[in-house]
Order: sequence, then structure tokens, then C-alpha cells
Amino acid sequence: MTASFTIGSLWTKVQYLEKSSSVVKGVTTTPNTQGPGQQATPPQALPTEDTSPKQVSIDNDPVLGDKNAPITLIDFTDYECPFCRRHFEQTYSQLIKDYIDTGKVKMVVRDLPLNFHQNAHKEAQAAECAREQGGDTAYFKFHDEIFKRTTSNGTGLSLDQLPVIAQEVGLDGDALQSCLDSEKYKDEVDKDLADATAAEATGTPTFFLGKSTSEGVITGTKIVGAQPYSVFQSEIDKLLE
Repeated sequence: MTASFTIGSLWTKVQYLEKSSSVVKGVTTTPNTQGPGQQATPPQALPTEDTSPKQVSIDNDPVLGDKNAPITLIDFTDYECPFCRRHFEQTYSQLIKDYIDTGKVKMVVRDLPLNFHQNAHKEAQAAECAREQGGDTAYFKFHDEIFKRTTSNGTGLSLDQLPVIAQEVGLDGDALQSCLDSEKYKDEVDKDLADATAAEATGTPTFFLGKSTSEGVITGTKIVGAQPYSVFQSEIDKLLE
């Protein structure tokens, strides 16, 4: 397994603020917070990205594609992350066409709702509620519709739209709302968060790519950010050789 990827292979030195969050080009990361009256932390040299392979479980999370595909791509995502939406718009469909629909890769979506994206945790729970009604097929229909509609940045999709989306993709909107109100999948989303932290995924989107195993744990190359399709293509093709 080879190096981790960020834009230009290392974290870019150009940073700016997305509301209160730190954004490294193509990645939304956990912000530094300062108390009232405290001076902002001065800029510091960015660390070199850890290039070691990471062990990551697919857990019991939704799978897109053939469950027996030889390669696994784990996507830690946030429904209100603008770079996750960019990945969805620019790369996701091509990956499905070339690798997932052809049985070469299965994609597993895990949740990493950042705490400054107000609606992201609830949206992740709602997607699990959709899955409860219709399995992985319903999950991905719901997942896709959120990314098509949100404007990102925390509250890009009103929570009252979630049962409406459920209804439009053929699910029971009232049942989804009841499921969401119960918070029955809060712990599931929190477990994804904990596993992301253990794998040193601190920004979204973060991907792990590796050969599938019967245990459901991959030793994966880390791909960080809304990378172009060519980055995924190169790494997947290496694994398929």
C-alpha cells in the first residue's frame, strides 16, 4: 500500500475559513476554537500527512455494489460538507460506472458529521432510517438525493425536508420522521465518528481504499479530500493488477 493523498499529495499550504471551520483545499476539517477575548492561534507549519496504511472496518454500514468485489472503498462523509458534495458531483458517478457497476469495487459509506455542520448528524441518522425501510438500495437513493439538494455548510438542507425526500424516493415519510425523532441510530452514527477518529480521519471527505477481506477490515490507502477521478482510478488500478 502506498502514500496517503491530499491535494498535491501533501496538505496544501493555502488555507482559509469556511465559517468557523478550517478548510484545507478540498477538505473540511475540525476547527480550532478560541474563547472570548483570546487571541487566535498564529499560523503554524502544517504537518506532513501520515502515509502509513490504516486498518479500517466496514462495520455493518451500507454497501454499494457487489459485496464480494475484490476492492473496498470506504467513504467517511458529511452530508453538509461542501467538498463531499463536490466529490458527489464530479467523481462519484464515474466511480460507479467504471468500478462499482462492473463488480471491481464496493463502496461502503460511513458517517463523519463534523460538529460545526448543524444538520449533518441528523441527516446521517435519517439515511439510516431510510435503510431500515428499504435496505442499502433505499439508503443510497436517499443519500444521493440529499447531496443533490443540499447547499452544504451546515444547514444546506432543512431537516423538515427529510421525510419529503423519503416520500419522493418511495419510502414512508412519516415512518422516517418517527424513526428520526426516536434517535435510534444516533449511536450508530457516533460509532462511525469514533472509528473515523481511530483511523485518523479528521476531515471530510476521507476515503480508505484496500483489498477486501472476509473479516470486513481493510488495510487501506488514505485518500483525503475531493480528489479528481484520476487519483481514485490510479490507486484502484494498482490494486487490480
